Amino acid sequence: MYDQINNLVLKADNIVWGLPLIILLLSLGTFLTFRLKLLQVFHLPKALKYMLKDEEGGEGEVSTFGALCTALSATIGTGNIVGVATAVVAGGPGALFWMMVSAFLGMTTKYAEGLLAIKYRSVDEKGHVLGGPFYYIEHGLGKNWKPLAKMFAFFGMFAGLFGTGTFSQISGITSAVKAVFDPDTTKVVTFLGRNYSICVLVTGLLITVCAALVIIGGLKRISSFSEIVIPFMAITYVVTCLLLLILNASAIPHAFYVIFKGAFNPSAITGGAIGSIIVVAQKGIARGIFSNEAGLGSAPIAAAAARSNEPVRQGLVSMTGNFFTIIICTMTGLCIVITDAWCKTGLEAAEITSYAFKHGLPFPAVVSATILMLCLSFFAFTTITGWNYYSARCAEYLSNGNKTFVKVFNGLYIAALFVGPYLTADLLWNCADVFNGLMALPNLIAIFFLSGVVVSETNSFFERLKSKAGK
Repeated sequence: MYDQINNLVLKADNIVWGLPLIILLLSLGTFLTFRLKLLQVFHLPKALKYMLKDEEGGEGEVSTFGALCTALSATIGTGNIVGVATAVVAGGPGALFWMMVSAFLGMTTKYAEGLLAIKYRSVDEKGHVLGGPFYYIEHGLGKNWKPLAKMFAFFGMFAGLFGTGTFSQISGITSAVKAVFDPDTTKVVTFLGRNYSICVLVTGLLITVCAALVIIGGLKRISSFSEIVIPFMAITYVVTCLLLLILNASAIPHAFYVIFKGAFNPSAITGGAIGSIIVVAQKGIARGIFSNEAGLGSAPIAAAAARSNEPVRQGLVSMTGNFFTIIICTMTGLCIVITDAWCKTGLEAAEITSYAFKHGLPFPAVVSATILMLCLSFFAFTTITGWNYYSARCAEYLSNGNKTFVKVFNGLYIAALFVGPYLTADLLWNCADVFNGLMALPNLIAIFFLSGVVVSETNSFFERLKSKAGK
């Protein structure tokens, strides 16, 4: 029965992430990149500056940096550590190239999402901000497009419940903890008819309880938690990867060669195990959108709550999320390729990156594994809380603000966390891919039709900046 479900999900994954969606994602990113005149390159310094400074007089529920950290909490997670590993294993090293291409082009998509989130958001009588793809679809495209907004909310709710937000994140945490404290699965307990490491059982229960406490606190607690954890753990992880790359600097040129060669001639690198460029691109782009979420429609839900009245400014801040994920994903991928962790049989999910750390760093294996465990655990935990906010907002929109429905959804979300550690890695990631793709489709359609608004707002903003500078 389990194998049948897994095969069914895999077939759905191949259909959803077929050539049409890949072309749509890349085409929209390319289209916006040209229409916005390489904005992600020429205005990146300004975006990084705005990221750290709140807009004067801006209205919203959280700071600009807090909104970014909430978005990053759902982005810098297992997608950047485990997602990269599974992409490289499934599609070969060339998948990393396609991840980076989609992330670079996706910077303008993420910019458009942030801009539209602020432009079309609304605030109720209690000061509660309502924004995200469902609102820029409904308010930007018109009431006749509301079914598309409902479709986005429906798939977004399930993307959080069964995909990105729960199963893959808590599985990543428990597998990382197990790799440190019980790598040989010597301490087992029988649960649901199967034997599991006690570490998996205890960690899964602990994370579920902790996540419930943060989730109950709502957006402000999630934002405050993310503002503290994300910068610290991101710096720790980046420094660790840099150390590995510096110590193995002589192998970096060959790693880049393997990545580029694998992107266009995969069979030459994988020995024929993967012979199709489409397969490599599919795995790279699917995992790419999982890690950077450009075009997915999740990040603008957090961006809408930022204390900002200027759509372009928030769009630039939102764009920096992709910039950081490009850096972290590239580092992770290089570490995996340099240490040949990607071609070691019997490894899956966090074990692949753990192997790279153990064999690439000058520390005892347990120390390297512990560093990865801590980074992955905190990243994945913030992703759990961030995606709960996203999917709960989807549930709120879908139910027309029914608080009971949202509370029931949050209860199911917490229950899904408890179940997550006991599912196989392939099923988890395929589920995440399917719902991500389904969620992205209505959002991408909306951004395409609203691209004229994005360009108009952008031109107006920079003309005003020039006018102020000339005075």
